[in-house]
Formats: sequence, structure tokens, C-alpha cells
Amino acid sequence: MRDNIRAQMRARTAGDVEQAWSEVTALAEQEPNANVPGSYRDDENSWKDFGLTGPLKPSAVLVPLIERAAGITVLLTRRTENLSSHSGQISFPGGRVEQSDAAPVHTALRESEEEIGLEPARVEILGRLANYVVGTGYRITPVVGFVDAQQEFVRDEREVAEIFEVPLELVMEPDNYRREHMRIKNINRSYYVLPYGEYRIWGATASILLNLRDTLSG
Repeated sequence: MRDNIRAQMRARTAGDVEQAWSEVTALAEQEPNANVPGSYRDDENSWKDFGLTGPLKPSAVLVPLIERAAGITVLLTRRTENLSSHSGQISFPGGRVEQSDAAPVHTALRESEEEIGLEPARVEILGRLANYVVGTGYRITPVVGFVDAQQEFVRDEREVAEIFEVPLELVMEPDNYRREHMRIKNINRSYYVLPYGEYRIWGATASILLNLRDTLSG
């Protein structure tokens, strides 16, 4: 399974993992990756209605895969309730680019170390998924990697309320996803939801998982 994931990511990566932020942004402006389900670039003209016509703010997340005895899992976090945006929501470790970040992979690894104590040397980077645009004006570049199963995580208690793992088997099953709707700024938005036990994984996180499923399924 691990070798198959490596092969699929190599064959279908959305770009060179070491590609500089300037190149990633320039290419994204030419091709907004509207094929990613749920992205604001994929919902008719709602991205214009939300004022996303100007430059988008680049950010990156890590999609961490971990090989456990019971199977491969995807690591996720639950944000703390006191954050100014997306409080309490399920997300990947990651955040906005900083001046010192040469490429999306550097942003994803730096933020992961800050948020969950993940050592960059414990990550085998596999590739990138297509960009995803959110209504807050960010363009998310997801970076996929295998994380050493012996890594011990330490969460930043200011940002991360919980670290948990979802079986990749659940992520890979199309019937586990459902569409829901919400009216935002008088616009009817649809988004994906992936339920898992007590967790409600939705929005950008669910769509990125769906894109991971599509990438790995070939």
C-alpha cells in the first residue's frame, strides 16, 4: 500500500515539491485549478461575489500519512475555540507563507513543527495536491508526506485543541462523503462533509481529502 501511494503521488503530483512560491503562485494565477470540488474557483461566479478577484494569499498545509499496524491513517487537528477564524474546526497542520519560506513544502513543514511538534526530518515528502481557494481569500497548497510512526506529537495549546487520525480506508470510500449547503453572503454554497465518529470534517479539509482520494485512486 505504501509503495502504491508513493507511485500514485509521483505520477499525479500537482507540481514539484521544491517549486518556489513565486512559480507556484504564477502558475496558479494562470490556472485556478477549478477542477477541485468545493473550491471557490469551482462554484460558478461565487468567487467574484465574495470579492476574490484580487491576489490571493498563499498558504500551505501538510497532509500527513502515517503507517500504523492497523493500516495507514491521515493525521488531522481540531482548532481551539478561541481562535479568531475557523475556531473549533477540523484542519490539517499548516498556515500562511512567511518571507523565509522558499517553497510550499517549507511552509507546510514549518507550520507543522510549530503546531504539532512534527520534526521536518521525520517526514518523507511525496508530492502536492491541486490548490484550493477558500472564501477568506487564501489559496491553499496541500503537501502530502509520510510521517515516521515513531514521531511523538506535541500540540501548540494556543492553536490546537486535539490531534487525531482518520483511517485512510475511510477517506478512500466515495460513499462516505456527502454534500451539504449553506447560505453565505446571500449566496448558496455547497461543500463536502466527511463524518468520522464524533468529528465533522467539512469544507476545505473534506475537499482536500477527497482530492487525495481521487489522486491515490488513479
